Amino acid sequence: MIDIEAQVCMDIIERQCRGITKYGTTVAQNPLELRQWLQHQYEELLDAAVYCRRAIQEIDNARKEN
Repeated sequence: MIDIEAQVCMDIIERQCRGITKYGTTVAQNPLELRQWLQHQYEELLDAAVYCRRAIQEIDNARKEN
């Protein structure tokens, strides 16, 4: 079993490869303005909140069924 930190590092590498394939550049080379980077981050955080809430509901529903 791989430890969590190593898995996160592997996930970052995989995500970087997908990003380069999709956008043709790395984050470091991307010429977006700071405001645009913050907008992207904000949207990703909103998505993360939705995923988290859905997972919480799934856990709560499973507990109610048991």
